[in-house]
Amino acid sequence: MTLTSLNWGLILGGFGLFMFGIKFMGDGLKAAAGDKLRDYINRYTSNPVSALIIGIIMTIIMQSSSATSAITIGLVRAGLMTLEQAAGIILGATIGTTVTSFLISINIEKYAMFIVFAGTMLICFAKKQKFVYIGNVILGFGLIFFGMSGMGDALAGLKELPEFSAIALKMSENPILAMLTGVVLTAAVQSSAATIGVIQKLYQAGAVTFAASLPFMFGANIGTTMTGILASIGGTTAGKRTAAMHTTLNVISTIIGMILLVPYSNFIQSIAGGLNPMMQIAVANIIFKTLTTLLFLPFVKQLVALAKKIVPGEESDMTGVDIEEMDEEITDVLPSAAVNASRQAILKLIDVVRLSVTQADAFLKGRGGDDEKTKIGETEALANRFDQKITNYLIRLSRKPNLTVNDTDDIRSQFDAVKNYERVGDLAMNLVEFYSLIFEKGENFSEAALTDINTMGAKLLDMFDLSAEVFMTADKALYAKLQEMESQLDKMELDSRRAHFRRLSEGTCESQVAGTFYCDILGTIERMGDHCCNAARSTVTGQTSDISDDEVIAGI
Repeated sequence: MTLTSLNWGLILGGFGLFMFGIKFMGDGLKAAAGDKLRDYINRYTSNPVSALIIGIIMTIIMQSSSATSAITIGLVRAGLMTLEQAAGIILGATIGTTVTSFLISINIEKYAMFIVFAGTMLICFAKKQKFVYIGNVILGFGLIFFGMSGMGDALAGLKELPEFSAIALKMSENPILAMLTGVVLTAAVQSSAATIGVIQKLYQAGAVTFAASLPFMFGANIGTTMTGILASIGGTTAGKRTAAMHTTLNVISTIIGMILLVPYSNFIQSIAGGLNPMMQIAVANIIFKTLTTLLFLPFVKQLVALAKKIVPGEESDMTGVDIEEMDEEITDVLPSAAVNASRQAILKLIDVVRLSVTQADAFLKGRGGDDEKTKIGETEALANRFDQKITNYLIRLSRKPNLTVNDTDDIRSQFDAVKNYERVGDLAMNLVEFYSLIFEKGENFSEAALTDINTMGAKLLDMFDLSAEVFMTADKALYAKLQEMESQLDKMELDSRRAHFRRLSEGTCESQVAGTFYCDILGTIERMGDHCCNAARSTVTGQTSDISDDEVIAGI
């Protein structure tokens, strides 16, 4: 037996099918459960225990703790999740990733092709998309076992190789070497499930001992953090701290496992020695990761404090989030979570635009000068940057495969909301330009005209806040109330115009510039109200404004 006599095509092809099966099954589960998973991430990470459960669910669905950590880091980088929430999710991912090793150990390989057949039939002949997603899950599940079967049969020949026997003997005698091997292999394939699957097959074939298998498994625990580390490079301080926390957790866990290697190995052999070899590794993996996770759970605050010491520095302002940093980690792994991330970013855009509206009102009441105008211009520029980043993010997201119908609808309504809210900010800046021209001429509005502007401005601000609430809740009753307020604003504009014309005819309007721009100001405020309603309408009814896809892509 030599290296060249091994069936490398079967080994590599089987491993490839195994990896593809994990990904394909995870993609199917994400597509089927994406909307619910998105809501769970958003609603149930308020405390470490609930975040732990979400981490377990996420990892089971995606079949990858690396993917879970990448998503979590992306959310933290975007300011959508705290380090405390991230700690719970990462701890949950540690437990969730053990499911794959358990599935592999069930040893149902003889049924693999039947499972593949069932999944393929659903994909090819199902008329409803929901059943196609289920077919993807079933097909991926079958490919996992089919790939493992082929790879395992070929790997069995390794125990006949003198070179591999020598390496296996060294790993048995030197647990550190076995652990490092697990670290390197897992970092290379970025999947601890795949690495543990390989060691399960090697142990079943008798190519390695149980004493070498456990350190190898512990090393995979460290290697899987490589995805998170890569996801945090060049990101925010919070994102780097999340990656540091994940790495610290797994390194400490591995150190504990290595220190207790002999007694832990004896313990597993005593309770699972009668099971098949692959199940022994699965049991060891499940117990180890569950116990270490529960050990760390009460110390989440301390872990966060440690991460802040490891990665010093100030966290950036929430409004300065770079949406593009989330792209690779979230849109490629879980589009439904990306839809939620873009929604949260739009809420921050809304905050910035609201600031523009209130700044314009303060500029009028305080007869602001160049300094105030400059600050308002900076706020408007920030809103424009948000608009550009979120729009580009949504465009990239809209091109992702396997989006659910709800995801597609949400993306389109979010396009519309972004454009309408950003337009409100532009119009607020237009108001400031009008006011500035009037103040530069040393003029002012009549008391009656100023009262009308302030009254419409107050109504607009109420409409803006209600529009934002409708965007968050999609509440039809609130939208109906918003429509009533829009009608009221329209009537206020009409009444104010008529009153202005009366003042002109009576000669009581003495300000030439203010009188010239007064109707423009009223019309601008009314248009801002229209955009508030448009943004809410797209969320509630799915009907969007007269903005074409080409115009959206052009970034207008």
